[in-house]
Parts: sequence; C-alpha cells; structure tokens
Amino acid sequence: MLSKMISKNGLILAGFAVVSVGLISLTYFITRDTIAGEMKAALARTLDELVEKERYNNDVYHDCTLITDGEMLASSKALKAYRMRMHDQPVAIVLETIAPNGYSGNIAMVVAIDQDATIAGVRVTEHQETPGLGDKIELRKSDWILSFAGKSLKNPSLDNWAVKKDGGEFDAFTGATITPRAVIAQVAKTLAFFERHKDELFNNPQNCQ
Repeated sequence: MLSKMISKNGLILAGFAVVSVGLISLTYFITRDTIAGEMKAALARTLDELVEKERYNNDVYHDCTLITDGEMLASSKALKAYRMRMHDQPVAIVLETIAPNGYSGNIAMVVAIDQDATIAGVRVTEHQETPGLGDKIELRKSDWILSFAGKSLKNPSLDNWAVKKDGGEFDAFTGATITPRAVIAQVAKTLAFFERHKDELFNNPQNCQ
C-alpha cells in the first residue's frame, strides 16, 4: 500500500515537472522575438546616449566584434565591441567591460571611447550594489557616471584615476567608496585596453552574431 502511494506521488510529481518544463519552453518560444527586440531597442538607446547619431553612418548594431581579455576587461567570456564609423573612417567604439570588485560583485558597463582615446560616455548595464548607496552608479539614480565624459588617460593623469579619498580626481559616494573605486579603476583599464588594441578593434571581423 505504502509503495503504491509513493509510486503514485512520484508519477504526479514527474507529470507536474513535465508540464512545467513544457510551459516554460512554450513561453520562451512565444516571447523570444519580443525579448530580442526589446534588448536591441535598449542597446540602440544606450548607443545613442553615448555617441550622437550624427557622428556616424554605419550599421553599428552589426558592425560588432567579439573581444576577450580576462586581465584588462575582467571577463573570461567574449564581450562585444560596437564600432562607429563615418564613411568607413573610425569615429568611436563602445566596449563592454566588467568591474570585478564592486561591493556586491561584478559591475557590468559599456564604455564609449572616441577615436582619439577620449571617453564619450560610460553607462552601467548590470550590478548588485546596495540600493541607496552603491546604486548611484546608475544614471537614473545620480549623474555621477557622467563625470567620465571627456576624460582620457592624460586627462587626468593615470595617478589621478581614483576617488578623492585615495588622492584622485573623482568624487565618491557618502558611505560607499568601494563601488565608485571599482568603476573608476575599470574605466581606466578599459581605456588602456583601447589604446593598446585600437587598430585591431576597428579592423577585426564582424562576428557578434
């Protein structure tokens, strides 16, 4: 009797699991095109915020190459680099990069860099920082992230790419120094990566598909 009940309950649980997996799969197939479209639209909005449309005339979404650098970009997985060009001439590039030492873990960002190695803009795309403190790296919470625009490794000098508490040029957040410290350091590393690999970044094949 007991064994029959166990078998019956096992079959019920197995059936429930099959139905659940089926529903999840069905939902994915129904919504995947919508999700992909929303992700593409969000990317387009971010790119437009960082580099003005008037500055380039190529198809940025497809003019994309994959990059991997576990040391300078802090990712063992391939990241994307979107190239902006005007009449096939390099204008700017938007690099995905990871700050690995945020207060609560990785901070994913995109850094837009002009052809002359000056930052056009920075945006945080994903993080787990503390609400009300570290989340001020988000543009919707604070304009702090805008302070990178126009900066380069010569302006300020590399020694000054730090929060003011560490003798640098950048502001920190009250009660949350670790988060801005991590972002500042990674933006500087991303700039250095660009300067070291500039030619190949603009000349590598389109392979983000």
